[in-house]
Amino acid sequence: MAAARVLSLAASALKAVARWPRGRLLAASPGLQARREASSSGPEAGEEQIRLTDSCVQRLLEITEGSEFLRLEVEGGGCSGFQYKFSLDTVINPDDRVFEQGGARVVVDSDSLAFVKGAQVDFSQELIRSSFQVLNNPQAQQGCSCGSSFSVKL
Repeated sequence: MAAARVLSLAASALKAVARWPRGRLLAASPGLQARREASSSGPEAGEEQIRLTDSCVQRLLEITEGSEFLRLEVEGGGCSGFQYKFSLDTVINPDDRVFEQGGARVVVDSDSLAFVKGAQVDFSQELIRSSFQVLNNPQAQQGCSCGSSFSVKL
């Protein structure tokens, strides 16, 4: 039974990686206008929600312009099996979920949402780096020391 679930999760992840659109990287120039708005959610995040920390909201308001938002994707790779990928984007796809808080938006496709539902997105600034990161991911069993990859709970 557990083996079947592992195979199902792996097949779902591979299918998701194969069809993900690529968003604009954080340092790139502005892209296309958003095609449509998906449903929004507030800070009262539940199990299917993504919560944003105050530092994440503040940083997103500083770096985004117009219809830009932060896209969070999960792809296969990293030292623990899966890794988080952040990019700025302007196109909302039909299978995307939009999480909005304080005017800042984070968009997650439905396949990636299965791996991060209930998690929190934060912006961390340290002496050697600053980055967006996923915290308190209830779907992750363990992660690497840098916090950019994780393994999934079975």
